[in-house]
Amino acid sequence: MEPEAALNVRHIAEAVRAARGRALVVGGWVRDRLLGRVETVGESFQVYKFGDIDVSLPRRESKSGHGHRGFDVTGDPSMTIGQAARRRDFTVNAIAWDPLDDEYLDPFDGRGDLSRRILRVVDPGTFGDDSLRVLRAVQFAARFGFELDGQARALCGTIPLDDLPPERIWDEIEKLLSAPRPSTGFALALELGAIEKLFPELHALVGCPQEPEWHPEGDVWVHTLQVIDQARTRVDDLRRPERIVMMLGAVCHDFGKPATTALVDGRIRSIDHEEQGVAPATAFLDRLNVRSIDGYDVRRQVLGLVAQHLKPGMWFKGRTEVGDGAFRRLSQKVDLELLARLAKADCLGRVPGRFNCDAMDWFLERARSLGVERRPPAPILLGRHLLELGLQPGPRVGEILRAVYEQQLDGTVTSLDQAITAAKSIV
Repeated sequence: MEPEAALNVRHIAEAVRAARGRALVVGGWVRDRLLGRVETVGESFQVYKFGDIDVSLPRRESKSGHGHRGFDVTGDPSMTIGQAARRRDFTVNAIAWDPLDDEYLDPFDGRGDLSRRILRVVDPGTFGDDSLRVLRAVQFAARFGFELDGQARALCGTIPLDDLPPERIWDEIEKLLSAPRPSTGFALALELGAIEKLFPELHALVGCPQEPEWHPEGDVWVHTLQVIDQARTRVDDLRRPERIVMMLGAVCHDFGKPATTALVDGRIRSIDHEEQGVAPATAFLDRLNVRSIDGYDVRRQVLGLVAQHLKPGMWFKGRTEVGDGAFRRLSQKVDLELLARLAKADCLGRVPGRFNCDAMDWFLERARSLGVERRPPAPILLGRHLLELGLQPGPRVGEILRAVYEQQLDGTVTSLDQAITAAKSIV
């Protein structure tokens, strides 16, 4: 906990004690403290704000309608610790901590379940009132290495997920993608029926065959989970939006295979699956309402990765014939650094040690040598240069700028003087 937040928590607890009450820290922060982790706590439901701290009275909830807002909530400061904790989802999140006495209050043996790494439901009767708890179970299992006990597994499998808005689903999926091995959560989500209910584009990968020579690991679903885990090992040095692009690119990269997979000359082929994967990847991103994050066009980059993820391997095979202009033009469509990383994860997301993945290292080195690994080259010739030559503002200026920029991408224009000469020849 940040020093200022810790001080505020203590001030609140002291003020409540002075009024003959008791203030307790509850939920994920307490769980993470016991696990020795530092984790950000999500927003609470109907709370008072004290700086960055959410403060709520013990409250009773009853389901009154459809969806995550369909609850009647009544504050009740007379509730016991056990009664207040009963509204929580899992026992590991029902532990309270007294910041003044440094005492844990654990009416449902959450600490025991933490040590056993088990997710156990607090109240089976009300657990299904909030269907988001299925996705919380999935991401908890992946992030903390928990196993669902039999009752939790059975309950999660019966809960419909048709009332969840995209934003709430995305919050849990982003947490899942931050797990050390997200594949464990995706596998659990498939087992619980969440993949089939929420993500038909992902579910279509299950059972979709691949050519054994190139994919001895199994079907497209198995391969995708391995690629997701490989991608996870290659994102820690990236900014949050770029990490999200990489992880979503890994999830979506083979969405085009179910529609394109066929037996051709006795071998399983998925011709043009990269480009055919753009439409289902777009639908998947729509389900999560993922577009720009922190000013970064996540959607465009994810779709670029899907459409281009085979390029590094293909270009390596004909590397003597691939010109610099090809790299410069591709950098207009996708971040080449991220593309190389995803392609490497794709290559390694098979039987370990069986395939040579040097192509991706060559691709990235070549992109870096041209300075286009993160973005296309900035245009040398600008509109003001053409206006200085006497051209009038209008569509013709744009046409000339585009034509000269194409020459710049080819490498025939490398300076402003050359760019102006090229513009004059066009005029």
